[in-house]
Amino acid sequence: MRVPKLDWFLIGMGLAALLAWAVPGPGASGGWLRPEFTVKAGVALIFLLHGLLLSFAALRAGALSWRVHLVVQGCTFLFFPLLGLALLPLLEGVFSPELRLGIFFVCVLPSTVSSSVAMTAAAGGNVPVAVCNATLSSLIGVVLTPLGMSVVTATTGQPIPLGEVIWDLVVWMVLPLAAGQVLRPVLGSLVQRHKAKVNLADRLVILLLVYTSFCESVRRDVWTGQSPWALGGVALVALGLFFAAMAAVRLVCRWAGMPREDEIAAIFCGSKKTLAAGVPMAQLIFGATPALGLILLPIIVYHQLQLLVCSVLASRWAKRG
Repeated sequence: MRVPKLDWFLIGMGLAALLAWAVPGPGASGGWLRPEFTVKAGVALIFLLHGLLLSFAALRAGALSWRVHLVVQGCTFLFFPLLGLALLPLLEGVFSPELRLGIFFVCVLPSTVSSSVAMTAAAGGNVPVAVCNATLSSLIGVVLTPLGMSVVTATTGQPIPLGEVIWDLVVWMVLPLAAGQVLRPVLGSLVQRHKAKVNLADRLVILLLVYTSFCESVRRDVWTGQSPWALGGVALVALGLFFAAMAAVRLVCRWAGMPREDEIAAIFCGSKKTLAAGVPMAQLIFGATPALGLILLPIIVYHQLQLLVCSVLASRWAKRG
């Protein structure tokens, strides 16, 4: 079995964290990168580009597969958060409070869009259903992700200003996404011709957000006292979450007698979590908290593991198909 190579973006996330460790000043609050302004501008740019690339025809084609939608959204916003709530007391004393918060943040995040669709296509699954579900998940997450986080943070005495956070998510994520869809008839063909450059710009902005997220935590010395084994522990928890979700989705799909193509789309969309929206969401939900780097570590690890495992699965299922 051939193991897929890591792409430059995955390596870039590690380099962004190392750069923040070595040179935190520019990306910390008050630095010359001005993260208090560039973060929100970067978030808006990411979702404007997503809107320009999003095919409305594919959304319409997949909209009627309601059984798959129920399975995917149920796993993303019900099964995952319940699993996260069950894990929190078990992980107390194993991980720092910030890492436990980051693990729960993974559980309440929406699904990915681009990689879920790409993996579904590679495996011979139902691509319109994947596009519709991944997009629907992103929109639902604007409300349910901060709502889920507010339930946990309220118990720590540091409640999230829920209304303000949801408003920020709407302004900096939903509205740019909608603007991209409105501009698609005018700019859609141009964006498609230069899709590689658009994707490059999207990923570079995400790397900038990762860098600024880690800068403040390094400057405030948040990482001091963290166990060197924490990364391995987070990876084990991430793998456990991923395989639990995949098994649950597969079991429900088999029980419901779904076609193979729908099952593939449901497994990829239901088990994956978004880094592209997760980093901007964390920036908007948690603001300039010094522990933001620690909170983001679990989704960065989960993202890399899910791409590795899903690439192997997509290749295997494509051969069987």
